[in-house]
Amino acid sequence: MSSLKYKFKIRNLFQGRRKVGGWILFFCWMVAVPSVASGDHRQLLDPSAITTSGTLSGRKADYFFYEGVVLKNAGKYDAAYEMFKHCLTIDSTSSAALYELASFYIMREQKEKAVSLLKKAVEYSSDNVEYKMMLASLLLNLGMFGESSEVYEELVKTHPGKAELKFYLAEAYTQEGEIGKAIDMFNELENEIGMNEPLTMQKFQLYMTLEQPEKAFQELKKLAAKHPGNARYPILIGDLYLDKGDTDHALEYFQKAHEIEADNPYYTVSMANYYKATGNAEAAKEQIRSALVNEKLDVETKVSILAQYIQQLHQEKNDTEEANALFQTLIGQHPEDLDLKLMYGRLLTMQGNFDEAKFQFQLVTEMEPDNENAWQQMLQAALRQPDLDEAVRICKRGLELFPDNPTYYFYMGIARYQQEKYQEALDAYYEGLKIIPENEHVARSNFYGQIGDIYYQMKQSEKAFEAYEEALKYNDRNIVVLNNYSYFLSLEKRELDKAERMSARCIKLEPDNATYLDTYAWVFFVKRNYVLAKMYIENAIKKDKENNPELIEHYGDILYMTGEKEKALEQWKKAKESGKKSQTLDRKIAENKYVEPGEDEKE
Repeated sequence: MSSLKYKFKIRNLFQGRRKVGGWILFFCWMVAVPSVASGDHRQLLDPSAITTSGTLSGRKADYFFYEGVVLKNAGKYDAAYEMFKHCLTIDSTSSAALYELASFYIMREQKEKAVSLLKKAVEYSSDNVEYKMMLASLLLNLGMFGESSEVYEELVKTHPGKAELKFYLAEAYTQEGEIGKAIDMFNELENEIGMNEPLTMQKFQLYMTLEQPEKAFQELKKLAAKHPGNARYPILIGDLYLDKGDTDHALEYFQKAHEIEADNPYYTVSMANYYKATGNAEAAKEQIRSALVNEKLDVETKVSILAQYIQQLHQEKNDTEEANALFQTLIGQHPEDLDLKLMYGRLLTMQGNFDEAKFQFQLVTEMEPDNENAWQQMLQAALRQPDLDEAVRICKRGLELFPDNPTYYFYMGIARYQQEKYQEALDAYYEGLKIIPENEHVARSNFYGQIGDIYYQMKQSEKAFEAYEEALKYNDRNIVVLNNYSYFLSLEKRELDKAERMSARCIKLEPDNATYLDTYAWVFFVKRNYVLAKMYIENAIKKDKENNPELIEHYGDILYMTGEKEKALEQWKKAKESGKKSQTLDRKIAENKYVEPGEDEKE
């Protein structure tokens, strides 16, 4: 399992590299033209932003360009687009109009067209930095790294004092795969602005890409040497050695950090990772516990550590209740932290302590009533308990707070169904359908599927099958509907070929699902194809992990029809022992023969 991660606050100059270009595009377009004062159409423009011709056509082009700017600043983008376009019909060399139209094409995700226009704008106004910046950024965004590098190289040459241009050029080199050039540019930038953590981390990553770990770690060591009293850098170096699997060097730097600041909470976290990597699980857990109760460690890091600690306990099949005391301590230290309460509530739900879980979620909803995550977690705990009255209460409150979310209608229907209040369940689903858009096919299909199940439970099979048809109209891969529809058709002994086709689709979608295999076997049973029925029911029994008495009874029915009556009786008895209660099953055992289920016992 991976090391316990924590936020070490490393600022990355170009974190999310491909996003840098997009931000530059947005920034360039927004600042290229100054805003217009309300009621005053006068504005100052860069001389390159307008035509320079004193001719009548030049003045006309300027007029339409100005009008375009005014319309754009007023938010009338379609009209502005037309003005800039018309400006180009008068003066095709208007770099400002080309630039503005390029901006519109970027907004419309037509970036190739934007590149073509920007290249012309740069050609006609070769000294305009904004045009070149946007062109270089757009080329980078489109993966045209070589061309982007060339534009940034020109900018760096003509504006050597702009440090950020060197950063963008290094980014372009990196994307182009020119790692050596990128490192050189970062070094040049470092010489200008001084050594700092973000630049060092970029060089570290680039050297690691070149598979030169010695040079990579040397960069970090230089940074640590510049800040000898800061424990975070030896910890960082140790962590990175640990990620490489070099536990000896990792421990060396962790110990250096401990000498600098013995009570640094991140040292404790890193030592937990070290002990885990070296196989000392108990020492790792002790370090984790120590870190979690350390008041100097930020709560965000604690939440992250705690989440992974619980996952570790779960994977090792250890009792997760040992984490409860840690949660209680942390909540005492950070009583206002909602994430802690939500995580503790989820842990308690997993442990089956539903009342305490609901209490934690309730605290969150009282502190932050519009925290929908807390309401949904509390609802799930109530349904799992099950506390159906509480589930209904939560759904009603959820609908008051979040009236456009059909989720609460869905679970209201489930709760009412389990309460055997079938009409109220139907009402909930029909109300939910009113707010689900027609194009949300999956959601509408699921609601109609639930309606079908309820109608069948109410002995209204025709309405049930109509609802299933609606569900499949919206989503013909709704596997639950396909299974239930085919099974109920087989119980009704009607449209058996259709039932077989739908059940076959379920098997194709989920070949290892015991319930779907059982349905397929039962369809063949009703069609009197006992050989195939036996093949699929035996596969279902093999895949079943829950010892489902329904499957076992079906196995006995099929064995009886294949002439294996003694084995059939064994399975019927086993089904009864597994918890199946029905008069029909009792008769099968008593009379030692297959008995058709009564109307009241169809499931």
